[in-house]
Amino acid sequence: MPFYDRGNVRIHYEEAGAGFPLMVIPGGGLNSTIAGLKTIHPFNPFDEFAGDYRVIAADLRNANGGGSTGPVEIERPWDAYTDDHLGLMDHLGIRQFMVLGFCIGGPFIWNLLKRAPDRVVAAVLTQPSGFRPTMPDLFYQNNIKGWAPQLTEGRPDITMAEASAFLENMYRKNADFVFTVTRDFVRHCDTPILILPDDVAAHPYAVAMETAHLAPNAQVSLYPWKANPEQISLALRHIGTFLHANCPATAAQPLAAAAQ
Repeated sequence: MPFYDRGNVRIHYEEAGAGFPLMVIPGGGLNSTIAGLKTIHPFNPFDEFAGDYRVIAADLRNANGGGSTGPVEIERPWDAYTDDHLGLMDHLGIRQFMVLGFCIGGPFIWNLLKRAPDRVVAAVLTQPSGFRPTMPDLFYQNNIKGWAPQLTEGRPDITMAEASAFLENMYRKNADFVFTVTRDFVRHCDTPILILPDDVAAHPYAVAMETAHLAPNAQVSLYPWKANPEQISLALRHIGTFLHANCPATAAQPLAAAAQ
């Protein structure tokens, strides 16, 4: 189990394949783990893309069931996680990379694009999370029940009050849109983006489509895309074409030639 250490932060990560780096951010809210890619996701990017890219994923800091640990940074929740993502790439000696994220990976990707626009060359937002006005406290409540109790039980250095304050700043302080950036930021973000929308409580279709309309270099996959294996196969074909077209190592190479 490889780890990346930075001060009092330890991040468990895994990688497979070779080629241009593709960072993968698993879904699962604050319990986002590599293991979840095999169980709670519509596809596993390690299986699908390690033949073409250097696929890298990490357990989220302090995810229950994961191997990553660190302090709960109450005043900067989103940026603390982005520090971990960028720090891992630095640790691996990677300057530029593509990124594919599920669920909470959507807000994380927007924060990466805000923090390091020169490093992320293309992004795939898969069933991205977003703010739903009819369920304004959904994410706080999900995590105060499904993340905080188990975390604090195993970490006596973290109290429920601290976990609550962390979630307050993460999900209630900027309760709008995609949590990490503004609509104006998305409007001026020219990074190539592919969005695979969903429409469940935590993944509002309206927000996914609004980002697609605002971002000047965005594409949208078919919808629905994960109701059956045939739809997932088509979505994976779109993702593969998108990554190939925007990967600096293959962008000028015909897709058919790359597959030989």
